[in-house]
Amino acid sequence: MQRVTIVGSGFAALTAVITLRRLDPELEITLVSRKPEFMYYPGLIWVPCGLRTGDDLVIDLRHFFDRMKVRHMAGEATGLKNGGRLLETTHGSVENDGLIIASGGRFIKKLPGIEHAIVPCEGVAAVKEIRDRVRAMDGGSIAMGFASNPNEQSSMRGGPIFEFLFGMDNQLRREKRRDRFDLHFFTPAERPGNRLGPKAVDGLLAEMKRCGIRTHLGHKLKGFSPTAVTTEAEEFAADLILFMPGVTGNAWFDNTDLPRSPGGLLQADAQCRVPGFERVYVAGDSGSFPGPDWMPKQGHMADLQARAAARNLVGEFAGRAPKATFRVELICIVDTNQSGMLVARTEKYNLVLPSMRLFHWLKRFFEWMYLRRYR
Repeated sequence: MQRVTIVGSGFAALTAVITLRRLDPELEITLVSRKPEFMYYPGLIWVPCGLRTGDDLVIDLRHFFDRMKVRHMAGEATGLKNGGRLLETTHGSVENDGLIIASGGRFIKKLPGIEHAIVPCEGVAAVKEIRDRVRAMDGGSIAMGFASNPNEQSSMRGGPIFEFLFGMDNQLRREKRRDRFDLHFFTPAERPGNRLGPKAVDGLLAEMKRCGIRTHLGHKLKGFSPTAVTTEAEEFAADLILFMPGVTGNAWFDNTDLPRSPGGLLQADAQCRVPGFERVYVAGDSGSFPGPDWMPKQGHMADLQARAAARNLVGEFAGRAPKATFRVELICIVDTNQSGMLVARTEKYNLVLPSMRLFHWLKRFFEWMYLRRYR
């Protein structure tokens, strides 16, 4: 019986479990993560306005693991030995015949004063803090922005900031408090959201102008204070700062010989293999993959990569050469809490549909459908 170890319990990790089990019911699968939980990050945007509590986005995976016949090891990866065949964790070592690394990325927190900003995609506690602080504010200035990994520009997750920004504008208007708040958007990029495509960028900037959101674009960030954001060009007031830093690799990668990209992620080929290591694969935010510079760091892309990794690993167990690849595809709905703009991009086309209420409900329906398999 072949033994597979999966690191992580996010989008890529769980898709790998489903794919592996479908392809080979006899595999012995061990999944290593801190808790048997799945966090549905896309739904965090709805916590500040009350559409979600935050706790309802954390899914207990114990029943899912029972159904999939997966052994869960509660711990964190700390290193790798024997060419990938021995994963070291905080609760001991795990031997494997095949390894899939899907432990996500790590935010780069080196900017001076970063402790004064909330990183919303860090989880439930972060978005609850946003919710509570906005409720307590009688007015003031709220600033939201993102940056990339300076050594790997594509290693970023800025998309959610657009949703928090438009969602906050919508929320304050519904509460009849918008006139008491200044909303700011900042990023070092001159064309924010460029991976969504030129039409999407134009649409996002036009919507910010329509909503009275002040933009600060194209200047390197210098740092934060409790009351301000500072760039190379200016300083502007901010009583509340939401910031998404660039993404790099997990700290435990430093305790391995795995090849790294310039931005600190794990190198991967088109089949999601880690070069130089036998039957070691990577999927999701942990990896740096060949493809266009707009390849997204999002759950949908992680799912596609995880399916390719699982198919190739099972193929290797059967003596076949890895041939499965993943399509590069960006699909998202930029939500405002009551409507949304649909963006889809492949290497052949770039579709942008204007904001409408249907897309908001479609996003909520997709959440329900996606989470059914794990509940």
